[in-house]
Amino acid sequence: MIVEALLIGAFVGIVVGSLGAGGGILSVPILVYILGQDPHQATGLSLIIVGLTAAISLATRARSGNVAWREGALFALAGLVGTWAGSALGPLISARALMLSFCALLGAVAVFMVHSQMRPSASSSSDEAGDTKVDKGTWTLTTVFRVVALATLTGFLTGFFGVGGGFAIVPALHLALRYPMKRASATSLLVMVITAAFGLASRTLAGTLTITAEAGVMVALFTAASMGGGIVGAKLTKRVSNRVLGLVFAALLVCVTVSTLAATLA
Repeated sequence: MIVEALLIGAFVGIVVGSLGAGGGILSVPILVYILGQDPHQATGLSLIIVGLTAAISLATRARSGNVAWREGALFALAGLVGTWAGSALGPLISARALMLSFCALLGAVAVFMVHSQMRPSASSSSDEAGDTKVDKGTWTLTTVFRVVALATLTGFLTGFFGVGGGFAIVPALHLALRYPMKRASATSLLVMVITAAFGLASRTLAGTLTITAEAGVMVALFTAASMGGGIVGAKLTKRVSNRVLGLVFAALLVCVTVSTLAATLA
């Protein structure tokens, strides 16, 4: 179990560091179907893994200048109400319903990402803007409305499913706010750190998260390996185009959706 936790944790970290997402969507099924955790417990433990991995990845990605600090901070703060609501509602539904809902959400996000990346203009436009600094221009009311609305939704998903929300934040920043994939994934890490911390605090205060000694050791190993992988993944983005990152993210979502659905229905 120790070896599995270390190897899988490193893989999850690489995914989070490079894509700015994927930690929760991988951690929850892994904790449930490979490491034997209860689904509700897994969604809580996942927040620890995702939050710490995102933090170490953010420190590396921030040097590129692609983190939109203002947008990311507002996105996270606007999503806290949604995170609280999701944290309160998640433990109330059955484990099977939770996992089936999880699959439906991942499938929908995958479809949107594939559609976006396969458009003829997606590749050239996103690659051209991928390594530019964040625009400091004035926000419009439309921009603020989009950020608040999307943040509330992704915050709810973070609290409900126990994930960092990157799988929803990255498409939201990329599709709605027209951020290149590298900028979207870098900014997503900031949002994940804040919302994961709030979601974990909400569950702890509500008494819906209890960590046994065995689970604590397993999560510590998983998280340590994941943080190391996060550093590697963050550096990989310098060698990969925005379009490739988008397609890899979509493919990852499809694989996780299919495997989780099969395991849930079995």
